[in-house]
Amino acid sequence: MATETVPSEFDLIRRYFTRATPGAVLGVGDDAALLALTPGFQLAVSTDMLVSGRHFFPDTDPEWLGHKALAVNLSDLAAMGARPRWVTLALALPEANEAWLSAFARGLYALADAHGVELIGGDTTRGPLNICITVLGEVEPGQALRRDAAGVGDDIWVSGELGGAALALRHLRGELDLGAAADRALERLHRPLPRVALGLRLRGLAHAAIDLSDGLLADLGHILEHSGVGAVLDRAAIPAATPFSAEFAAAFADFKPYFDGCVLAGGDDYELCFTAAPGCADAVRKAAAECGVAVTRIGWITEALDFVDTEGRVFAHTKGYDHFA
Repeated sequence: MATETVPSEFDLIRRYFTRATPGAVLGVGDDAALLALTPGFQLAVSTDMLVSGRHFFPDTDPEWLGHKALAVNLSDLAAMGARPRWVTLALALPEANEAWLSAFARGLYALADAHGVELIGGDTTRGPLNICITVLGEVEPGQALRRDAAGVGDDIWVSGELGGAALALRHLRGELDLGAAADRALERLHRPLPRVALGLRLRGLAHAAIDLSDGLLADLGHILEHSGVGAVLDRAAIPAATPFSAEFAAAFADFKPYFDGCVLAGGDDYELCFTAAPGCADAVRKAAAECGVAVTRIGWITEALDFVDTEGRVFAHTKGYDHFA
């Protein structure tokens, strides 16, 4: 009787995570990768970890996980106005499941190819399912979008729609039933679209920027804290993700907990929130349109160190997602 051969760590790396890397001097296969930066550019680096049971359900489609694990890192570089170039992958697996790995790699590489990103190294080990990606990109000196650059009088903008991912999570937890709308909401949760092109176009237009991973109020709050400013938000202007069906939309029309819990504080949207001078509004809309992304002005930056709506009410939901809560 033939004995099944379990693939080694190096077999898995060769089969699923080794490809040509023409943008690197040396890619996967040695003790370290070798990179040559574009002369005169700065290196932008970000790391995100996705842990089974904390960031995703254990039975999540591995192709979706491959996409999302890279997407959340690309979103960080988008918020900096940096062009992503390379990624590394550290992957802990309960077992060497080749069907799972094949699907995961397919999702990761599809998004990597869409953004011209190369996998240049990493590590694999046995353990509880844990995905950690580090992304490296380039940006010209002085062009990075930072959290500490919002100016008094700036407009506050967001891309896309907010709340769809949080709505999908409530559906998965059994807190509500999205019915026929579930598939589109789950797409928002599992396959977010990092706004890399928009981030690049906002250089020279936007002052401060951040990606919305932990919720609008929490993430915008980081800009306010780092910039030493306050903000007024127009609740009516904030682009809430529709529940995707007329029947469900009608049921949610006056559901305030949905707005506060999902749209203001839900997280996992991976849209960009940024500030820009009022005189740049037309240029911001033009840049976004050329990237195929909708943007909405939702408020403005103030000198007073508070965070209120247009009626002067202080926002209560400002904590956002906490990994240790």
